[in-house]
Amino acid sequence: MLLSGLSYFCTTPFDPIGVWPESKSFSDEGFGPIPSKWRGICDKGRDPSFHCNRKLIGARYFNKGYASRLTVPLNSSFETPRDNEGHGSHTLSTAGGNMVPGVSVFGQGYGTAKGGSPKARVASYKVCWPPINGDECFDADILAAFDAAIHDGVDVLSVSLGGSASNLFNDSVAIGSFHAAKKGIVVVCSAGNSGPNDATASNLAPWYITVGASTMDREFPSYVVLGNNLTFKGESLSAARLADKFYPIIKATDAKLASATNEDAVLCQNGTLDPKKVKGKIVLCLRGINARVDKGEQALLAGAVGMVLANDKTTGNEIIADPHVLPASHINFSDGVEVFHYVNSSKSPVAYITHPTTKLHTKPAPFMAAFSSKGPNTIIPEILKPDITAPGVSVIAAYTEAEGPTNQEFDNRRIQFNSVSGTSMSCPHISGIVGLLRSLYPSWTPAAIKSAIMTTATTLDNKAEPIMNATKSQATPFSYGAGHVQPNSAMDPGLVYDITTNDYFNFLCALGYNETQMSLFSKGPYKCHKNFSILNLNYPSITVPNLSGSVTVTRTLKNVGAPGTYIVHVQSPSGITISVKPNILEFKKVGEEKRFEVKLKVKKGKATKSYVFGKMIWSDGKHYVKSPLVVKAV
Repeated sequence: MLLSGLSYFCTTPFDPIGVWPESKSFSDEGFGPIPSKWRGICDKGRDPSFHCNRKLIGARYFNKGYASRLTVPLNSSFETPRDNEGHGSHTLSTAGGNMVPGVSVFGQGYGTAKGGSPKARVASYKVCWPPINGDECFDADILAAFDAAIHDGVDVLSVSLGGSASNLFNDSVAIGSFHAAKKGIVVVCSAGNSGPNDATASNLAPWYITVGASTMDREFPSYVVLGNNLTFKGESLSAARLADKFYPIIKATDAKLASATNEDAVLCQNGTLDPKKVKGKIVLCLRGINARVDKGEQALLAGAVGMVLANDKTTGNEIIADPHVLPASHINFSDGVEVFHYVNSSKSPVAYITHPTTKLHTKPAPFMAAFSSKGPNTIIPEILKPDITAPGVSVIAAYTEAEGPTNQEFDNRRIQFNSVSGTSMSCPHISGIVGLLRSLYPSWTPAAIKSAIMTTATTLDNKAEPIMNATKSQATPFSYGAGHVQPNSAMDPGLVYDITTNDYFNFLCALGYNETQMSLFSKGPYKCHKNFSILNLNYPSITVPNLSGSVTVTRTLKNVGAPGTYIVHVQSPSGITISVKPNILEFKKVGEEKRFEVKLKVKKGKATKSYVFGKMIWSDGKHYVKSPLVVKAV
């Protein structure tokens, strides 16, 4: 049971991989009987060793859509909900895994692992499989899993799954999550890992929470020491150690096979390194294209004793601790430039890589991960995406023991917990928080819970400075939405922006959807309100993508706290005048709603043709109900 015990919560990661039931994160020690409301099953398929229990109360797999694209029948390895790659176990345990003491990754990050809702009952729905022409997750399987999860009685769906953006009537996650939201199920989705370019976010519908990825205040420093006495701080979770001495260091392009191109070799791609040139040396590789851990594997296979992995310009200062198969350190772009310069300018360049350590309370944190997908929303530009950001870099959680921590064939190591990065990892952080809020406020709608999380977020790091991107430029709501999540503040938001199912139907009508398209979301015919504006959906953020002259949008706030008088404060976007009427809202009881208008007006000669950002804050002196303002004049 969670917190007050008013409800229980099942988080269901729609992942390529399912779940590893043997993990301690899913032990049922100390759990009572499975709640009577649960209607799910444990479908073992052809995997007799798979099991559920009073913690992991359900597991299913869906592969009929996938099988329809194959030219040969599926073998027994596809008939199981088991996680053979680690992703599903990692995300599920991040959302709702038990408290497990004494966890580390090769001795680093030692402590107690726990999910956001550690007392939750959890279930897993496996919908993705090895790629067929690049496709891993098929609409039929995704929709079947949503239907099953809704039937089974889950409270929260954690969907670490995404693809290219598409119209909502062609988007299986948007359709399935709409039906879940109608039943009061909160759906949380990943924004995607296609950053740092703009307009790369996926999962763009307004009825779920879309999550970006940012860092946390923990690092695993591994230092690169050069022969000229310069030292650079990187990160790593390598288990192997170098002897305490200098080794020759060589650029991957200088170590390439004659048949390899410089473009492939600099990235340490498969089959580019010459063992005769690499043996006994540290190889200097550039980040990009192939996996970071794969570069280390290629270096080791060629006989290298270590690897320095340098960022390119786009990934900037985002360095990630990976469980490399050889001693390695991942350094940022500017430090990489220095290392490349040293190697280029020295006759006999040498280097040393220190064994990683764990460092806590690092600053600045958080900052946005370079890989985290960004807005603006390419399908509905009036809806800001992502909605929120949460930790998604070097997250330690449960893992499969069917593969090594790098997921490379070469990696024979097996560990129970692993460090992984991605918006797949930040999504279940929010799911765990949602589980706690559902337990605390079982009558709240999914929209109210989303509002509580968004309006209490922070846009400042632990140095009280604006959150930055990985390139040390200031991040915007297109990176972090409303900001970085603050779970304790979300428990007491004061006011919320609520949205009903009918509001969402009117929103779809305003998008111009026809009767056939609407039928994907509604069981029966729905009569549209002709005067509904997308801008007036009661969203916790306000986005006006094509402001000409002026426009007035409406919002409604619901009191979920003590009686109070709230005064509005506005930080206007550059070149835009914002006025709010009324500018004072008095709430006398819980559940009371107050409507207000926000007028946005272009300042003549002052506005640019690019997006500008501001903030609207309602406060009673105790609560600060914050909304991003995102505007582009035309």
